[in-house]
Amino acid sequence: MPITPDSTIYWHHGFVRLNATILYTWLLMLLLTMLSWFVTRHLKGADSPRSRWQNALEAVVVTVRSQIRDICPEESDTYLPFAGTIFLFIATSSLLEVVPGWHAPTASLSTTAALAICVAIAVHIFGILKQGVSGYLRHYIRPAVFMLPFNLLNEISRTLALALRLFGNIMSESLIVGVLLAIAPFVFPLIMQAFGLLTGFIQAYIFAVLSMVYIAAAVQSQTEQKGKTNE
Repeated sequence: MPITPDSTIYWHHGFVRLNATILYTWLLMLLLTMLSWFVTRHLKGADSPRSRWQNALEAVVVTVRSQIRDICPEESDTYLPFAGTIFLFIATSSLLEVVPGWHAPTASLSTTAALAICVAIAVHIFGILKQGVSGYLRHYIRPAVFMLPFNLLNEISRTLALALRLFGNIMSESLIVGVLLAIAPFVFPLIMQAFGLLTGFIQAYIFAVLSMVYIAAAVQSQTEQKGKTNE
């Protein structure tokens, strides 16, 4: 039984390989794109009767926006597309585990590492846009210049932690379900499948929340952080 979808190869030519991780990542992106188009193609206002799909999508958007505002009240809607996309990608990937033959791309370290790198890049981009290049880079040498290597190490370690945490939880859940399926194919897998869905949504929530925590820390100036500490 393959541990990660990276080991499942569908096509290769020389050094170019199409594995399950790449295939199901693109299928997931296509599904989310088509679903977004289908739900938003006939959007209606609050005074008009709306479809269940639109109500469900609005509930997700309102929930994600509320969580972002709790973490970063200022200009929270700026970060909604990024954090919301990450949450939907991870959550939908876990939700589709109930589909026979589905390989969650988040069970691959390459996918979780790519997501973590996207978060790391977004942190720098949002931080620079908010504080400027010099203002943002200055926090790496606070409170003293000798803190520079430690702050850089912190950046690397939290990116690795994001990738490894998500990979470990998703991969281990899939592996346990596979083992129980071989031992008791009609009882335990159903229970673990339901537990896995819950775990997947929790991991999506944690990943998105941690991403916003890092972004919020990057966009806040040192003065704002001191003011909140004093409060």
